[in-house]
Amino acid sequence: METAINLNIIFGSVISILLSIVAYFIKQLHSDFIRMEKDLTEVKTMAILIKTEFKSSNDLLNQKVDYLERRVNNIELTILKHSGNEK
Repeated sequence: METAINLNIIFGSVISILLSIVAYFIKQLHSDFIRMEKDLTEVKTMAILIKTEFKSSNDLLNQKVDYLERRVNNIELTILKHSGNEK
């Protein structure tokens, strides 16, 4: 009877230790998921920021191209008028 009680105490202790180890790893996993969620939020924020910067740079380049196209058209018209007057 005494050996059965000792075995129950030993098995109970082993099970408690194993459950403590499992709980520790679950806690670590949970904290890793929380950190990953924060990192993912940062990545999303950076992606939005980069997208916004790219869009504004693209808009600025389009404005410059439009301006240069108008200047070229004006220069072409001036050249055509000038060459038409020489004839």
